[in-house]
Amino acid sequence: MLAVLGGLSLLLTRLGHAGAFEIEAMKHDIQQITAPKFDGIIGKFRDNTVSGLWFYKDDSAEDKKFLNEFNQVALDLKGMAKVTAINCNDWKAFCDKQNIKTTPSVMIYPPNPMPAFLYEGKMESKAIAGKMSKLMADLSVKLTDANVDQFLTTEPTKPKVIIFSNKKTPPTILKALSSETVFRRTVKFGFVTESDAEICKRFKVTTFPTLIMQRGSKSEIKETYKGEMKFTAIKDWVNLHSESGMGDKVSGAGGKEEASIEESKPWLVQEIPELHQKSHQDICFKGEGLCVIYLTGAAATPAEIDMLKGLSQKFTSQLSDRGAKMKWMWMNVGTETTFKELFAPSQLPSAVVFNPHKRLRFTKMDHGEDGEVKGDAVAVQALVDKVLGGDARFTMVPGQKLPGWATRAEPAKKAEL
Repeated sequence: MLAVLGGLSLLLTRLGHAGAFEIEAMKHDIQQITAPKFDGIIGKFRDNTVSGLWFYKDDSAEDKKFLNEFNQVALDLKGMAKVTAINCNDWKAFCDKQNIKTTPSVMIYPPNPMPAFLYEGKMESKAIAGKMSKLMADLSVKLTDANVDQFLTTEPTKPKVIIFSNKKTPPTILKALSSETVFRRTVKFGFVTESDAEICKRFKVTTFPTLIMQRGSKSEIKETYKGEMKFTAIKDWVNLHSESGMGDKVSGAGGKEEASIEESKPWLVQEIPELHQKSHQDICFKGEGLCVIYLTGAAATPAEIDMLKGLSQKFTSQLSDRGAKMKWMWMNVGTETTFKELFAPSQLPSAVVFNPHKRLRFTKMDHGEDGEVKGDAVAVQALVDKVLGGDARFTMVPGQKLPGWATRAEPAKKAEL
C-alpha cells in the first residue's frame, strides 16, 4: 500500500511540473537513479569506479539546457565510468542531504579512499569528462626496453594487452580497461608511446593507436585488434581471453605445478636470449635443434645482438624446407667461467655449436693459427655452414655432464602492500 501511495505521489508531482523534461532510456545514455538505488549503483562500486551524478530538477530551464551536454559525457565515457542523474523534485530529501543548493550540479565520486566532491569547473561535456577521466585508476605498465620482456613473461597465465599510442600519457580507454573489475585480476595492460622506437620496431607497429595481445606460456600467440577504437568493442575483444588469467600457478603435465605466476622468463620472448642456469632448458636443451652459442666476455652489445638476429633469420629461411633447426643465443663466459674452461676459446668473441641431445658434444670456431679469424658475422656463418655441410668435428663433453652454472643474484621481490 505504501509503495502504491509513493508511486502515486511521484506521478502527481510530475503532473504538477509544467514543461518538465525527461531523461529517456532509449534516447539518452545517462543512467537515471533514485535515492534508494544510490548505494547499489554508485556506492558499492566506489573501490574501482569513477561516477558522476547530476542533480537536476525536471522543471528547470537551466537543467533542460544542460541535458544534452551531460548526455555527451555519458556517451564519451560509456562503459568506462558511471554517468548518472537524480531528479531533486522527486528526491528532495536526498538532494538536501547532499547539500545541493542549485541545479544543475554535478557530484563526482572518485575511487576510494578519495572523498566525493562537488564539481566546480565549466559545465561543459569536455571539461566534466576530462575531470572524471583523470580520476580513473591507471593499472597499466609503461613499457621500456628495460622491462618489456619481464612484462611479457611474468604471470604467463594472463594475456598481455599493449596499446601503442602517439600520446605521451595513457588514454582514458587504457585506464578504464586496466582498472575494470575483472580485468584488473585477469589481464595485464602495457602502454608504449610512439617515441619508444625500438619497442615499436620489435612489434612492427607503424600506425597509432594499435592494440596487440600476446598470450600463451611463452607469449607465442600474437593478435592485433582490428575493430573500432571504442571501449565496449575493445572490452569484448579482451574479454574473450580474460578467463585464462584466473589461478596462481601454471600447470605442467598431469596438473603438476610448474611455475609461479610471479616468475619472469624474459628469454622466452627474446630473439637472441642469454644462456644461463635458468634459461638453458627453455632455449637450448628442450626441443629439437642445435644451439648456436655466441661467446662473449661481458654482456652482448646491441650491435652483436643485431648481427646474431640477422644470421638467425638468414639460416631460418634457408633451413625451413630441410627439417633442420638452429637455436641462437649468447653466453657471457666472463660470468660462466666453467663453460669458458670447457669451450676454451682462443679469443673472444667466439662461438660454438652445441648438440644437447643424447650425447652432449660441441664444435667451436677456429680462429686460425695466428688468431686472424675474428668472431664476427662472417666467421659465425662459416662455422654454421661447416656444421650443416657435415664437415665439423665435434668434441664430447667430459663425463657427459655439464659444468656448474654461475650463481646469480635473485631480483628483489616486490614489497608487500
